Amino acid sequence: MSFSTRIEVRVTDLDPQLHVTGAAYHQFADHARFACVQAAGVSVDELIAAGLGPVNLETVLRFQRELRGGDAVDVSCTWQWGEGRTYRVEHVLTRSDGVVAATVSNVSGLLDLAARRLVADPAQQWATRASRPELLGLPDAAALGG
Repeated sequence: MSFSTRIEVRVTDLDPQLHVTGAAYHQFADHARFACVQAAGVSVDELIAAGLGPVNLETVLRFQRELRGGDAVDVSCTWQWGEGRTYRVEHVLTRSDGVVAATVSNVSGLLDLAARRLVADPAQQWATRASRPELLGLPDAAALGG
């Protein structure tokens, strides 16, 4: 399942040519991931209190069409899980006219804040904390063995 949120381009997102800056694209993706986690019912405060924190390990931004001041952009989040310590979140940034402006691909992990190491099964950790794990691309915790 994919999650999406709409973001209005602000003047602070613009460069002198009135194009959205590269940094703003990254922030739009970060905002969408946080909104998705919240919509899935995960309390970030409780996650951190449990000694866990999400970390970005790699981000790839691909520009396709420009975003400008006054535009609105829908930012989707699609979570992809494998067997290892990392997972991927794919974002598609689509203008209100239906044109894809950019894609952002993140490789992330869940850091054990005390050990300073990635946890072995991040999917399980996310699933046990989510009331709507399907928004994170996960079955419920029981299906993952939790």
